[in-house]
Amino acid sequence: MSMDVARIGFWTGLFLITHLGASAAEIRPRLINALGENAFRGVYSLVSLATFIPLIVVFGYHKHAGPMLWNLRGFGPARWLSWLIMLTAMILLVDGLSHPAPSSMRAHVGARPHGMLKLTRHPLFVSSVLFGLAHMLMNGWAGDLIFFGSFVVLGVVGGWHQDQRKVSELGDSYRQLVAETSFIPGAALWEGRQRWQSSDTPWLPIVIGALLTILLMVFHPMIFGGNPLGL
Repeated sequence: MSMDVARIGFWTGLFLITHLGASAAEIRPRLINALGENAFRGVYSLVSLATFIPLIVVFGYHKHAGPMLWNLRGFGPARWLSWLIMLTAMILLVDGLSHPAPSSMRAHVGARPHGMLKLTRHPLFVSSVLFGLAHMLMNGWAGDLIFFGSFVVLGVVGGWHQDQRKVSELGDSYRQLVAETSFIPGAALWEGRQRWQSSDTPWLPIVIGALLTILLMVFHPMIFGGNPLGL
């Protein structure tokens, strides 16, 4: 393993361990009891920034480090699949930010699931997973896979942690939400636990998500480098 890949791996691991570890059901209550909830949130945010910012900087200087495990950049269907995944990620991101799900930190379980909740109860975490997968598809270098894979791990483990915490805090009301919805997009619809109606379609997040995706496609070379359109 090259030193550049090791550096990316070190900061990735440190970010995930501190970020997910401090929010674990066994650790988070103890930290809150010791520090107080507001102080815990402040320390948690500072630690997240103190590990995530160096991770971004290290990756920025060492993109495409290590051996290439696959190269799909010249394969058109894979490139457009990655953008379709990114479009979905952007729509979920916008919807999750504009309509906090009951699974989010300070939200509460309300009426029966509607809208995007019928697709997934964790739109923000799923957005993180899709963001990581889309970039892993197009970046087969070892260092890139570690970096973008962290978004997948963060989304999957973060969603699981959040479910555990919410069940502990809210009890049966959240257990019912878990029973009626799914983390995996579309699973509850496929299994018949939910039924999509035209009124559930999140038109505004779709429009905003599509615009954000177009902007990313246009400005990606100037901001992040690379040529995502393959032109």
